[in-house]
Amino acid sequence: MTASESDVETESDVETESDVETESDVETESDAETTQPGAESTPDIPRSALADTVLERLTAVYPAAANPFRAQEMVAYMKGVVPFLGVRTPERRALSRTVLEGLPRPDEADCTAVALRCFALPEREYHYFAVDFLRRYVKRCSSGFLPVARRLVTTDSWWDTVDHLAAHVVGGLVAADPALAARMDEWVEDEDLWVARTAILHQLRFKESTDADRLFAYCLRRAADADFFLRKAIGWSLREYGRTAPAEVRAFVAAHGGALSPLSVREALKHLG
Repeated sequence: MTASESDVETESDVETESDVETESDVETESDAETTQPGAESTPDIPRSALADTVLERLTAVYPAAANPFRAQEMVAYMKGVVPFLGVRTPERRALSRTVLEGLPRPDEADCTAVALRCFALPEREYHYFAVDFLRRYVKRCSSGFLPVARRLVTTDSWWDTVDHLAAHVVGGLVAADPALAARMDEWVEDEDLWVARTAILHQLRFKESTDADRLFAYCLRRAADADFFLRKAIGWSLREYGRTAPAEVRAFVAAHGGALSPLSVREALKHLG
């Protein structure tokens, strides 16, 4: 039995990029963590009694469920980006519920501490816990959480964490404070492909609230990039918006198809006929 997507990534109500394993035959820049001048400052880890309890419990129950053989399969499936404990998603989520049992809701400092401390641990399951935790409690965080989100996006970057952070955490922050869209304008210009991908994908769940002009501008801004993950993000973001505004997406692709990569066009029109 080999590792599957459900073993290694968090549950999402948007489509996942599981096909990156077979469609890409180009080298990626998953280890790029370049920060442009003027980007968010490096966040500190605040003191948090809640985070102390969470990490104490988490680092006891997750390793106890480790499966070294399955961990090797997961590492191979995720291209060796990070090590794994080998805990499958259903079991991991059950363990996570025991970790959080009886604990109060976190405030923003707790969310920051839990997330940064989890991402400081090597195994991917801890990162998944942090992503799940933030998805659940992103509404407890202010726009000041954005530098923390960027740190997570640029830590051991790969689609399995970045895409959920983009759609559910960064997207949630921007939805709550539209002024943060200006930071997305900066992120889409970033040399770090995962930061730029996050900017392109952050509106995935916005539906009727999507800023179409901004989405289309981002797609055109990075259309010339040869990187698979950026081209895929362009197509995915257009495809998702096409569920809400199919005529607008068809018109955009018709007008700018020559600038978009074949991959982006194919993904954008996948469900539009």
